[in-house]
Amino acid sequence: MASYSLPYFLFISFLLFISASYAGTSFRPAALVIPVSKDASTLQYLTAIHQRTPLVPLKLVVDLGGQFLWVDCGRNYVSSSYRPARCRSAQCSLARASGCGECFSAAGPGCNNNTCSLFPYNTVTRTGTGGELAQEVVSFKSTDGSNPGRVVYVSKFIFSCSSTFLLEGLASGVVGMAGLGRTKIGLPSQLASAFSFHRKFAICLSSSTAAYGAVFFGGGPYRMLPGIDASQSLTYTPLFINPVSTASVFSGDEPSAEYFIGVKSVKINGKAIKFDKSLLSIDEEGVGGTKISTVNPYTVLDSSIYKAFTKAFIKAAAAMNITRAAAVAPFDVCFSSKNVHSTRVGPSVPSIDLVLQNKSVFWRIVGANSMVYVRDKVLCLGFVDGGVNPRTSIVIGGKQLEDNLLQFDIATSKLGFSSSLRFRQTTCANFNFTSNP
Repeated sequence: MASYSLPYFLFISFLLFISASYAGTSFRPAALVIPVSKDASTLQYLTAIHQRTPLVPLKLVVDLGGQFLWVDCGRNYVSSSYRPARCRSAQCSLARASGCGECFSAAGPGCNNNTCSLFPYNTVTRTGTGGELAQEVVSFKSTDGSNPGRVVYVSKFIFSCSSTFLLEGLASGVVGMAGLGRTKIGLPSQLASAFSFHRKFAICLSSSTAAYGAVFFGGGPYRMLPGIDASQSLTYTPLFINPVSTASVFSGDEPSAEYFIGVKSVKINGKAIKFDKSLLSIDEEGVGGTKISTVNPYTVLDSSIYKAFTKAFIKAAAAMNITRAAAVAPFDVCFSSKNVHSTRVGPSVPSIDLVLQNKSVFWRIVGANSMVYVRDKVLCLGFVDGGVNPRTSIVIGGKQLEDNLLQFDIATSKLGFSSSLRFRQTTCANFNFTSNP
């Protein structure tokens, strides 16, 4: 298993960027890769990219459904390549930023006159603020799917500035959020446009806080040690567009930037649970359905689904001679580990299937993704009650995504998912971040 500390990785990456030769138009990468770590205290998924002139490593929270990259410009922002987006410019149009503002403080990054602005939003704390739209140099590592390769640059990457207070609730050292949503200025679309590769990306989150997962921009292969191409084990299902934006501020005709899938039913040990299936559809007001999230640490269910789900799971666990234990917040359903055997795919507990477009297409959630060890000899079902009538009925959270490869094909609105890579005797921590020359 390839494991490193985040400070070590940032330091080594920065040295490589400093010494790298410019990857000009003669080199067109087929794909890019960035590392993703799991913060032990917040359970947020973090990455590092390089921005500005001279290049500075930025620690960012990965937000799968985020609309764009936003960065704190209120503190220690120094760059000779920062360019604010002027009102009515092509950049403003691309970002759907129609407002035009003035700034009454000292001019500098995040504060310029005659510029358009966006609304950067902290999806963890659900707070937002206005922020200047701008362009900046960013750099990434290319990849052949097995290792990082040459450094490449985007000289006019569009992002939004934010105020420092918006970082509250984010992991220590974080300076913004990397939005991977399906907008024209989300990271996947901008990078695909810059390097003329397919408008798709893949995430592979590690379950370990001591080892890296990865986000790949572009098509596969996605090879994990020992030489396993995870892209060869994908099952495909349609991605659905919620016609009503789930952002905090949006125009009337703006669809959601988040990724929704069509769950038709939920099974425990092969038996469908009973609840109101209309909750699984998105209505005309954008309410309902199932989305995938990297900012929710655990899957969140509508209360009525949660009650049916936990009741069925408890019953199936009892049939396996697994005994209940006292609840441990934030979980309601916990068990003694006494009669729970360990397997290659985690604790041996009832399987959970999210059934998709037909009965033969399902996303299986195994014990490594369904259960959380909270203390010695106690493990809990890693799903939480989202309350009555939430905006989205099922939000698949980070715990359930770990060690699963998910490929998002934005161009064709298709999701490829592997289910647990542990079945293939590898994990998301097994991408080899040792650079090729």
